[in-house]
Amino acid sequence: MKQFRLGLIINPLAGLGGSVALKGSDNVAELAIEKGAEPQAQMRMQQALKVLLPLKSQIIIKTCSGEMGQNLCQSMGFNCEIVYHSHTDTTNATDTQQAVSELLNESLDLLLFAGGDGTARDIFAIVDDKLPVLGVPAGVKIHSGVYGITPHASGQVVKMLLAGELVSLMYGDVMDIDEQAFRQGKVKAIRYGEMLVPAEPRYVQAVKMGGKEVDELVLADIAADVIENMNDELFIIGSGSTVAAVMAELGLDNTLLGVDVIKEQQLIAGDQNASQLLALASSQTTKLVITLIGGQGHILGRGNQQLSAQLIKMIGKDNILIVATKTKLKALDGRPLIVDSGDPELDKALTGYYKVTTGYRDYVMYPVANPDLVE
Repeated sequence: MKQFRLGLIINPLAGLGGSVALKGSDNVAELAIEKGAEPQAQMRMQQALKVLLPLKSQIIIKTCSGEMGQNLCQSMGFNCEIVYHSHTDTTNATDTQQAVSELLNESLDLLLFAGGDGTARDIFAIVDDKLPVLGVPAGVKIHSGVYGITPHASGQVVKMLLAGELVSLMYGDVMDIDEQAFRQGKVKAIRYGEMLVPAEPRYVQAVKMGGKEVDELVLADIAADVIENMNDELFIIGSGSTVAAVMAELGLDNTLLGVDVIKEQQLIAGDQNASQLLALASSQTTKLVITLIGGQGHILGRGNQQLSAQLIKMIGKDNILIVATKTKLKALDGRPLIVDSGDPELDKALTGYYKVTTGYRDYVMYPVANPDLVE
């Protein structure tokens, strides 16, 4: 399986204003240093990364030059690549945003950053919900719900991912306060949006033990999430009962053991073969909705050979939507989902961590691999 691709950004100025009673660091970094403030972000990120030292051979860190990540990663012996070079000695919000833009091109599994609410805002401005992120608390203000409760806790969450544990994804609020008003004794909090954040798992224990009715509710929730995020793209709907719930929720005929195609929530082609799917997908943006075979974990190459390697390459990794109940994922006992497209190079390209839809606005991060491929 591929190494875990961890993006890493440190805001070197985060937390400077706290110890010298400036109630923040925004626009007062020089004053804080004059007052004797010492940077905290490096130390806080070091505490998080220390948790990962026993697993560092499994990780490649994509980071920024100097104090924004390079110095710490290299001093701790991590394998890292520099993808953004700051052009100033004193970094600022523009550096953070430009770094995020570069990191989005690196097929990351997770972006880990050290900072405060201002840093979270800067990252949100670029990443939106394109990538799971996790904050290492290092700022004066930590109102946003995108941080571990401690630096060590942030490291533990990443460690869970590396161990193959079922880690939920949730939406965390990006919040910040008006520091100028705060220094005058007024608390004015503003919500800027949400980012996807891996969290300690809250498992739905044995969904099927509650009976068919409970299972159906979970499938309906999964379907509702998929449908809510449908735009005007073409959607190829794979086989299996979990995916069939999407068609049922839309009131459309479904080929349970075949592959159907919908657009604008209407069925345009049923039970399609490989060549038919290629013809449809060649002229428009296409997304693929698939699930796993229970017990085996295959998502490609078992029962859906209509989804050819050529088609998957055309669609692209980012347009594959995996849906599954947490019960089915837990039954794999940590084993990855399997791709077996018949094209080893494609299988290698498809490996990594995916956001799997497990309910309505309920997701987990889960690894995809081909056990026959060795890095």
